[in-house]
Amino acid sequence: MNQDDCVAIKYGSNIVIQNNTCYGGHGISIGSVTSGYSASGIVISGNTIVNSDQALRIKTDATATGSTVENITYSGNSGTALRRFGVIIDQSYPATLSTPGNGVTIKNINFNGAANDLWVDDSATPIAVNCGSGSCIGTWDWSSLTMNGGKSNFVNNLPTLDGFSIR
Repeated sequence: MNQDDCVAIKYGSNIVIQNNTCYGGHGISIGSVTSGYSASGIVISGNTIVNSDQALRIKTDATATGSTVENITYSGNSGTALRRFGVIIDQSYPATLSTPGNGVTIKNINFNGAANDLWVDDSATPIAVNCGSGSCIGTWDWSSLTMNGGKSNFVNNLPTLDGFSIR
């Protein structure tokens, strides 16, 4: 059982996180991304996340500037008994889903390839995306993300959130 993030990537490029089992804690995270750092070309695949606050998270500091998170691919991940979120992408760290900053560009976030199948608790938010104005850009492919359970999604400043189903 992990105490915080099972895996956390603060910065770097061409990283593969594959075939891990995470139990408890905060799931698999990119961030928190602070000023002057970039995370790019990251593949998160074949992981199992159980009894965690969330499965998959990207978090950037609300006051960060000059940073990017781009070309992130999620494929074949599964999550069950997720207490707060299935997927959360939040630019208001350290305050969750508060006023987002816009000094970090988040671009090309993709749930594709093998299915990403996440089950959230009834009181949880399946998908939460909280972007600063104009900072979430590019092509976002959600075609291989299936959310199960939970309440309404939370979306702020993201032009589209297409290609996924909620059962």
